[in-house]
Amino acid sequence: MGPSVLWTIVLGFLAGVFLRSLAPLGLSLVGLAVLLGVSVLFLGVVEKRKLRTIVLIMVALFAFAGGVARMNSAVVVSNPVLTHYLGSKVTIEGVVFSEPDAREASTRIPIRAGTFIYGSATSTVDAGVLVIASSHTGILYGDRVRAKGTLRLPEAFAVGTTVPSGVEGRQFNYPAFLAKDGILYELAFAEVEAVGKGSWNPLKAVSIFLKEKYLEGIALALPEPHAGLAGGITAGDKRGLGEELSDTFRTVGLTHIIVLSGYNIMIVVFGLGWLFSRLRFPRWIEFVLGVSIAAFFALMTGLASASVRAAAMASIAMVGKVTSRIYIASRALAVVAALMVLLNPYILVFDIGFQLSVIATWGLIALSPLVASRLSFVTERFALREIASATIATQLAVLPLLLYQSGAFPLYALPVNLLVLIVVPWAMLLSAIAAISGLLLGPLAPIVAFPAYILLAYAVGVAQLFAALPFASLAIPAFSAWWLFAVYAGMLLLTLYVRGK
Repeated sequence: MGPSVLWTIVLGFLAGVFLRSLAPLGLSLVGLAVLLGVSVLFLGVVEKRKLRTIVLIMVALFAFAGGVARMNSAVVVSNPVLTHYLGSKVTIEGVVFSEPDAREASTRIPIRAGTFIYGSATSTVDAGVLVIASSHTGILYGDRVRAKGTLRLPEAFAVGTTVPSGVEGRQFNYPAFLAKDGILYELAFAEVEAVGKGSWNPLKAVSIFLKEKYLEGIALALPEPHAGLAGGITAGDKRGLGEELSDTFRTVGLTHIIVLSGYNIMIVVFGLGWLFSRLRFPRWIEFVLGVSIAAFFALMTGLASASVRAAAMASIAMVGKVTSRIYIASRALAVVAALMVLLNPYILVFDIGFQLSVIATWGLIALSPLVASRLSFVTERFALREIASATIATQLAVLPLLLYQSGAFPLYALPVNLLVLIVVPWAMLLSAIAAISGLLLGPLAPIVAFPAYILLAYAVGVAQLFAALPFASLAIPAFSAWWLFAVYAGMLLLTLYVRGK
């Protein structure tokens, strides 16, 4: 009964968070669910023959109530002072609580506002504000800043392909996406300056510093856009990639390799696993080294939430690979996903990165072995069969969600991924060597970085070649989320059926 209770708790809790994220369910529903759970418990005392079913129903009701209550407690409340001055030009002082997002035309700085100034009036506030300033501000994590700009609310915007007039297209809920980080307001067209140092996490500060030095080494060793690609696949940084090449990677379905996804890390771990198996390392050493590598990559990205999540998901997939126990890994995935949602309920519905990480990891755990069993014609040398099965499995798993979110179907995604991901582990390793050489060798660094340049140029060339082919990306009209649920339900049932056979 243990696994059944576990799955009941996880699914009941996630269902509560999910429904509360979409509808304003109050605490009265929580009380009703708890009351029903207690009633069911009393029923179990009478109907002992159905005790197992009754216990599961009771647990589901309690877990559902917990999910609704947790989402209720996490809802970010607006600040009355800031709300009153929406549309006005104001000054805000606060501390940068996460790494600024430097883009080509702007820098987005998340701050925890503490002081609000309008004219001669000064108020103490506590609110998350996204300051949108010009590029190259020089603002760092942990700085206390003073920003002056127009206060406004973030707005949802259309994403994906265009749709005919009168047809509802895809909307990205940007306000809810920011709310997951406690941000409800934007300060646009801002002039910002550092005025001191605030509270900060030493480990996060050190990891961000290491990331910046690492990217500096890459820039000294490799030209653009290859340096941008190296920074993307190893540190999750894509500032140097450029809009044109980013669009090319998006067109052919390679975006995931430039954001350091859990899949990226797993490809590296699979490659090392092949090497360790040839060297006859014990499996526990393979697991420890794999998890250590995942943690290292998370550190090199400045402990960004997306990379920490990717490292966690890659570690879970390692559990399934090392133990050869698919269902144990599936339970671990369910528990970790539920714990992540418990810490931040907003990510379940409003964070596409979390959704893709979970689904891609599920694909690696559940679908990859099924695909591998049908790829006997692919050699196992250099872990090619593992990489091919992992690529096909994850592409199948995330495709429905990507189509729902973006409406773009990369027709050549599978062959492109198979061709590129074979070199990704070596490209990541050689890019790291290139970064170190850039910091230590100065003008001689490009010589050491030349092997990395060759592999990165190959990846760019493959992407550009397939992006130039006819029908590289097909536009899919917007469709209901119910179709998305139906597709994944069918995929899950089919997987269970095939595994049962």
